[in-house]
Amino acid sequence: MLITFYGVRGSIAAPGPVTAKYGGNTSCVHIRTRAGVNLIFDAGTGIRKLGMQMSGVTEPIFLLLSHGHSDHIQGFPYFDPIYQPDRVINICQGVEGNAAALTNLVEQMDGSNFPVRSQDLPSVLNIVDDPGGCAETQSLSIKRIDLNHPGGGHAYRLEEDGVSVGYITDNELTPPGKPATSYAEWVDFCHGLDLLIHDAQYDEHDMPHKHGWGHSLISQVRQLAVDAQVRNLVMFHHDPMRTDSMLDEIAIENARYFKSKNARIGAWIAAEGLTIELKKRADPKVSTIDLFTQN
Repeated sequence: MLITFYGVRGSIAAPGPVTAKYGGNTSCVHIRTRAGVNLIFDAGTGIRKLGMQMSGVTEPIFLLLSHGHSDHIQGFPYFDPIYQPDRVINICQGVEGNAAALTNLVEQMDGSNFPVRSQDLPSVLNIVDDPGGCAETQSLSIKRIDLNHPGGGHAYRLEEDGVSVGYITDNELTPPGKPATSYAEWVDFCHGLDLLIHDAQYDEHDMPHKHGWGHSLISQVRQLAVDAQVRNLVMFHHDPMRTDSMLDEIAIENARYFKSKNARIGAWIAAEGLTIELKKRADPKVSTIDLFTQN
């Protein structure tokens, strides 16, 4: 399983010299399974570069939306494969209650907000309610759970040939009021993941002003990784104000924290171009992972 990050920023794109190392594009992650299935998680501005790399092939694409907020859909009109005649794009709108994600994705291409109308695209856009019904193979399974985020949304857990990945963005682990998913349920959902990708947009200085905005504290994500006994963690959906030097400091703090907990967890800060390859383990107690950065 090959996981590549194309957009790692949250809320709004943040280009510039102080974000050049980790990147300023909004959310988009591509996962290519060992069986050759192309899964794209969210369609933020990062999807534009991914589309340039995918335009020369004809394989079907499965786009799994976490939710319909603008930073997760705004790159879709610039995704080259949607302009390929007969290219099949399977779009998962999520379970009942998240139909707004699909509506927002398509309706932004209305001829007014964007010059090309979605109904005039030459590609084939298939709308599916359940990614498991079309993207799953004998070796791949996909599970979902509700996000704690204003307007709702969904997190995903993928498992293939003994390796597992969780994609959880725009999620507040301890929201005010009754959560859609409790912390104990998150621990269960993430338990034993080879790789956890989780929203880590806020730090303690952002609170209490942003409590209820639907994002987690960096410290909470560290604790979740320990409690769920994940093998590797990637912090994702960086605040647009978070500079490269700030993210470097967070990486150092992560290493200190996991060492203090005697937790053998590999921890990374999501960066555009970062690719992680998860391999089937001969020993189920050992996570086999390779990292490299695209040019």
